[in-house]
Amino acid sequence: MMTNNPKGLYIHIPFCRSKCPYCDFFSMAVPQADDNDMFLMYAGTVLQWIERIDPKHLPVSSVYFGGGTPTRLRPETYFHIIDHIDHTDDCEITLECNPYDLAYYWNPDGLRQLVDVGLNRISMGMQSVVDSERKALGRRATAEDIKKAIGLVRYVGIENLSLDLMLGIPDQTIDSLKRSIDFCAENGAKHVSCYMLKIEPGTPFHKIEQQLNLPDEDECCDIYLATCELLDEYGYKQYEISNFAKPGFESRHNLLYWDCREYIGIGPGAHSFLDGKRFYYERDILDFINSRRPVYDGEGGSFEEYVMLRLRLTEGLRNSLVNERFGFDIPKDMFDRARVFEKEGLTVVDDESIHMTPKGFLLSNTIIAKILD
Repeated sequence: MMTNNPKGLYIHIPFCRSKCPYCDFFSMAVPQADDNDMFLMYAGTVLQWIERIDPKHLPVSSVYFGGGTPTRLRPETYFHIIDHIDHTDDCEITLECNPYDLAYYWNPDGLRQLVDVGLNRISMGMQSVVDSERKALGRRATAEDIKKAIGLVRYVGIENLSLDLMLGIPDQTIDSLKRSIDFCAENGAKHVSCYMLKIEPGTPFHKIEQQLNLPDEDECCDIYLATCELLDEYGYKQYEISNFAKPGFESRHNLLYWDCREYIGIGPGAHSFLDGKRFYYERDILDFINSRRPVYDGEGGSFEEYVMLRLRLTEGLRNSLVNERFGFDIPKDMFDRARVFEKEGLTVVDDESIHMTPKGFLLSNTIIAKILD
C-alpha cells in the first residue's frame, strides 16, 4: 500500500552495554543478559503504543530503530515489533547497530529473520576505523570487528549500509580522517553520516575536556570541509549538513525530518510531530513502561520552522515547494539577505531558490537566523 502523505516511525531503544563518554542521548547501561525482565517489559510497551497509533497516520513509509544501542536486544524482539507495524510496501526500515554486537552477539539466522520481515537498512556506529581514536571515544570494537560486522550485513543480503563517522574527535587529523573515509568506500557503504563531536554538559568528556587532545575550531572547519571533498571524490553526494549518500540511498527517514514532515516517536525521550502539534515522552524508562502519555510541546510546521529545517539540506529552499505547502513564494527580503552571504561563498541564490555551500554549513545557525531576521 502506498501513501501520498508519508510519515515516519521512530522507536527509541534506550539500552547500552555501557555509556560512551561523549553521549548525551537518553539511555541506560544494562550489562545483564539480553532476556532480562526490563527488556521484555520495554518491548511489550512499545507494542502497546504501536497498537494505539491512530489509523489515519498509517501506513508509515519509514521505520527507524535508534538508541541507545538497539542491538542490545535480541533479533527476535524486532521480528515481533516489525510484524506489528502497518507500513508501506516500499518502507525503509533501519536498525542502528553497534558493530561489536553484530560481530559477536548476533547471528546470521537472527538477522536474516529481520530481513524476511522487512529490515532493509543498517546504520552502524563506526565513528572511526583508527583504533586509537575509537579507544579515546570509549568504543569497544576494533576496525577488524567493524569489518566482521559488515560481513554479516552483506551475508544476509542488506545492501543499504550507512556508517557513522565522528569529526573533531581526540587526536584526529585529516590523514586519519582519510583512513576512515577510505574504509567506508572500500567496504561498500551507501551512506555516511558525519557528526562533529560536541562536548555536552553532564557527560564524562565534559569533566575532562581540557585533557582531551581535540582539534581547535579552525582544524575542525578544515576537517569538515575535507570530509565533504573526500566523500564527494568517492561519489557520496552531500544532501544535508551531516549526511552523504550514493545516489538513491539518501535516508528517507532523515529527509522526513528536514522536510518538516510528520513522524511518530515511541520511547523515552522520543518526539512526535502530528497534525501540526509536537509531543515528547519524558526521559524516564519506568514512566514509559507505566504508559505515561507523551507531553504536549507546542505547535509545529510554521513557515519559519520549515525554513530552518530546509536550509540544512543541500537542496535548500525552493519557491515551488514553498508555494505548494504554504501558498506563497519565498519573501523577496529573504532572497536579499541570503545574497549578502553569497558574496562570501556561503550561499547560492537564484530567482527560485536559496541553498548553502559546505562552507556555509559551518555557519548555518548564524546564516539561517540572519535570513529569517
